[in-house]
Amino acid sequence: MLTSILQTIKKFIPKPLFDALAPSYHYSLAFFGALIYRFPSKHLTVIAVTGTKGKSSTVEMLNAIFEAAGKKTAMLGTIRFKIGEHSRPNTFKMTVPGRFFIQKFLRQAVNAHCDVAILELSSEAAKQFRHKFVYLDALVFTNLSPEHIESHGSFEKYREAKLALTETLKKNFKKRSVIVANIDDKESKAFLNSGAREQFPFSIKDAGLYDIKPDGISFTFRNTRITSPLRGMFNIYNCLGAATCAEAFGISVTDIKTGLENLSIIKGRVEFVKLGQDFDVVVDYAHTSGSLTELYKTFDKQKKICVLGNTGGGRDKWKRPEMARVADTFCDEIILTNEDPYDENPSGILEDMLPGFKLHAPTIIMDRREAIGEALKRAKTGDAVLITGKGTDPFIMIAHNKKIRWSDYDVAKEELEKILK
Repeated sequence: MLTSILQTIKKFIPKPLFDALAPSYHYSLAFFGALIYRFPSKHLTVIAVTGTKGKSSTVEMLNAIFEAAGKKTAMLGTIRFKIGEHSRPNTFKMTVPGRFFIQKFLRQAVNAHCDVAILELSSEAAKQFRHKFVYLDALVFTNLSPEHIESHGSFEKYREAKLALTETLKKNFKKRSVIVANIDDKESKAFLNSGAREQFPFSIKDAGLYDIKPDGISFTFRNTRITSPLRGMFNIYNCLGAATCAEAFGISVTDIKTGLENLSIIKGRVEFVKLGQDFDVVVDYAHTSGSLTELYKTFDKQKKICVLGNTGGGRDKWKRPEMARVADTFCDEIILTNEDPYDENPSGILEDMLPGFKLHAPTIIMDRREAIGEALKRAKTGDAVLITGKGTDPFIMIAHNKKIRWSDYDVAKEELEKILK
């Protein structure tokens, strides 16, 4: 209700005036949210994860590790919200729904006597000051590549928004002030030098002799071999980030191993749909050229039938042909389909992708269910059907801020059941 009122008011305010007032408006909401809920982040350990890729997976890994160590956890991220034993899907189509929401969540975590709250924080959240008055003990930086450029104005401003998340680490609000950063990423130096009192870099070199196999990954951490059913090089990085952070907070390598090895699935992240078929069906959130590349490389030994689209609403139009180029390079068959058009013409979004195709002529099927069904019909023994762009997103967003309830996983399962029958 409040959102609708604010959207209506926004229509009548000249954009230059709105842009000038927005920072004060967002800051005020953040302050009053923290005030009403009595600054809850002061009363428990708060660990945040940021970056372009791997945030949700790293949050889930940290949660699994701390639980293995006997800690009571709270978790807020793109996939779900969790306090203790109670978990529910995030159906808001945003990582951090709002300033009041995050403060209320943290207060509930305190009231539930949680030991640690693990938060996924995005650049959009920072841009709108949703992170203000959330006092961090630690921040994990995964990586940084171009995304949300049109929203932020430039890659530099996007990076600044991410770096803004480090501000509480240098103001000594908490006993700990920890930055954990992937030093294989060229932007890590800025995060390590952001003012945190304790720096914990990690690198693929920390994984020792790692293995990436069709049925999972294995690597060495502090002379201990860890095996996980999760897939891909990117998940070795995510595991290393989570393990390095957990170790900084006194979690033993034994508990790190137990937590990571017990985490067999992350919803919407290389999530397999298995009904006994002789080919792979995978749902993944990959929505950038980099994340698509990493996903496709993970299935490099298989014929890949790829279903993808792009988001509308003016969001990063530049990446449409880039993602198409990645699909053109790695996929054997390509089906373009509707994703989240918002107020844009869905067909126009796919037309923006077409210049990226040089090797393949993609099939265009606007109906997403029909597109998924067609991909499954084409699959033969040993193939991989890769359905990307939405992951656990619960809606397809269409014009006039309307939405259609959706689940790539459920639709893929339903269409697969039809074929197997």
